[in-house]
Amino acid sequence: MDKLLTANRALWDELTHINAASQLYDLAGFKAGQTSLHKPDLDELGPVQGKTLLHLQCHFGQDTLSWSRLGAQVTGVDFSGEAIALARRLGAECGLPARFIQSNLYDLPCVLDERFDIVYTSYGVLTWLPDLKRWAQIAASYLKPGGVFYIAEFHPFMMVFDDHAVPPRVDYPYFHSQPLEFPTDVPYADHSAKVTQPVSYEWAYTLSDIISNLIDAGLRIQFLHEFDYVGYEMYPFMLPAEDGFWRLPPEIPSLPLIFSIRAIKD
Repeated sequence: MDKLLTANRALWDELTHINAASQLYDLAGFKAGQTSLHKPDLDELGPVQGKTLLHLQCHFGQDTLSWSRLGAQVTGVDFSGEAIALARRLGAECGLPARFIQSNLYDLPCVLDERFDIVYTSYGVLTWLPDLKRWAQIAASYLKPGGVFYIAEFHPFMMVFDDHAVPPRVDYPYFHSQPLEFPTDVPYADHSAKVTQPVSYEWAYTLSDIISNLIDAGLRIQFLHEFDYVGYEMYPFMLPAEDGFWRLPPEIPSLPLIFSIRAIKD
């Protein structure tokens, strides 16, 4: 397992610089004051002014710092040293107060012993976690009584499709427990970029896996929402919409592209 996580960390060290330079992440726009947060996150998490917020798997901190801009006292955590270094530089450059910690999620209890009003995580995080049960337990452990856990994430159903096939083709099972190995020849944020880490390892979970583990960790689910749009061109058969999101073309029946869960620690 250490070998798989080491390979993934090396990949994300490289992707940090590719993503930061990409049009998708629009770092210049962020520095100019734009938010990187999506509509479901903003609408469903609500006001964060004065609240403490722990952002798990924060990458290089754009979303973390966007919550800081809205008045939250933020802590971001990621296993990539390159990502955390960039997050710290970005916070300093933008004059946004934030604390960033480099840590594997599973090792975080060894370096952070606090409780927060909000634990937040989003978009493309769960596939990098080999132990979903422990993830849910750790997330719940960082909440104060009455605290809110919120996740917005790509829908597990969408993970069955081939990344490049047009029209869409089902290539992966919905139900499986072993890690999948993928080539890293086409970075998602910049298809022209190259990485030296040749493969990544990812885990797939069903929607019931996610919900059940959060409940087992002691969280009370307030809602599960599913959406027919996504924030970037996740697959080549998607079409841009006027609202800035990407959707399936009209000839493909509607499918859930992302979901969100809000839960409370009683």
